[in-house]
Amino acid sequence: MKPNPRFLHRPASFWAYVRLLSERIGYTQRGTKQVLVPTWPQIHEVLHQHGLDPTELLAAPNRPTPVGRELLAYFSYRARALNNHVKKNLMTAEQAAKEFAALRKRFQPQCPLPLNKQKAAKRKPAYLTGLVNMLIEEGIQGGRCDYDPRQLPLFTQKKKPRYVLSRRVDGAFPGVVNPIAVWEIKEYYYTTTFGSRVADAVYETTLDGTELREIRRETGRPIFHYLFIDAYQTWWEDGKSYLCRLVDLLHMGYLDEVIVGREVLRRLPVLVKKWVSVARKHSDS
Repeated sequence: MKPNPRFLHRPASFWAYVRLLSERIGYTQRGTKQVLVPTWPQIHEVLHQHGLDPTELLAAPNRPTPVGRELLAYFSYRARALNNHVKKNLMTAEQAAKEFAALRKRFQPQCPLPLNKQKAAKRKPAYLTGLVNMLIEEGIQGGRCDYDPRQLPLFTQKKKPRYVLSRRVDGAFPGVVNPIAVWEIKEYYYTTTFGSRVADAVYETTLDGTELREIRRETGRPIFHYLFIDAYQTWWEDGKSYLCRLVDLLHMGYLDEVIVGREVLRRLPVLVKKWVSVARKHSDS
């Protein structure tokens, strides 16, 4: 899922409204399991309860200002994107296993195919990680890629260190030094309780995105930042509020794309082709 250009480059105040209203009104419609769109009476009530001036959004309780209309347009877009696009792309463990097996048979990969961190009967391949790794290996055709960086990403200028990220990432192309693309993978197929790891995805993305945005601004380097997620139960049934927050982060500029479940099969080959092209141009300059 790529950001909608209409909602990029919005001021901090816009996202303050998004977060405040989402948290106070809620993210989902009770009984429907759908992401909701707030109504103007609900918005007015929240602002009134907090003693906030409503006139930036509402000229009257049911008459929005231009800023208010843009805010409602974003809530509507976010709900459509999640209800119609994200939901249908999230996979169960069984579906992911099937896609993993098919791609493994087709590509006969040499890249790492790690196991998940579960125990006993749940100890299986990390399906989404395997799909990501196989598709990248196929796309780079013998080129370099660090599928499991165990160092903090380093950015240099004139052979001198200039920036080091605060966190390790799940993958870096072409390597952990001056990467063109970095990514995190959040797959929770066998999670039985909704824990802090899903919330961590939001916080980690914010931190990484903040640092990468600064590095881009200071160096002019092309650095793409991606988040791969999957597991229908965890993300859709239990975690729609966190999906909403990821869509917000995407439009706040902390990510280039959020790639959801089976979307990886059609989208990642396109992205890898772009990375290879950028790497070639960067090495020639």
